[in-house]
Amino acid sequence: MKFQFDFKSLIIFISLFIIEIIIAKTSGFIRHTVGDYLVVILLYYFVKTFVNVAPKKLAVAILIFSFSIEILQYFKLVELLGLQNNKLANIIIGSTFSFGDLIAYTLGIITVYYIENIYQKKPAKNI
Repeated sequence: MKFQFDFKSLIIFISLFIIEIIIAKTSGFIRHTVGDYLVVILLYYFVKTFVNVAPKKLAVAILIFSFSIEILQYFKLVELLGLQNNKLANIIIGSTFSFGDLIAYTLGIITVYYIENIYQKKPAKNI
């Protein structure tokens, strides 16, 4: 692992961030499932913007991080910290555990890992 700026990853991150903001203004399936699916991909590309690390290691790290946050929601971390009235804490940490979120995170990581493997195997075109 070494620090290295990746402009392409930054563009992907910004695009996904804009999509997540749009999704946050909706409700129902799109917000609660598609948003969770995309958030792990967003996190993956955020880290990849600044760190050159093997896709498998990064994917596993993001998945562990995401699962950890979800498990902390199960134990009501926001309430334990006395932040239940803090809107930002509720958005960032979350306040409701959902097994479906774990599935969405897993599918998102599988997707980004698959995409990264296809991208790495593609031969570079000489222009």
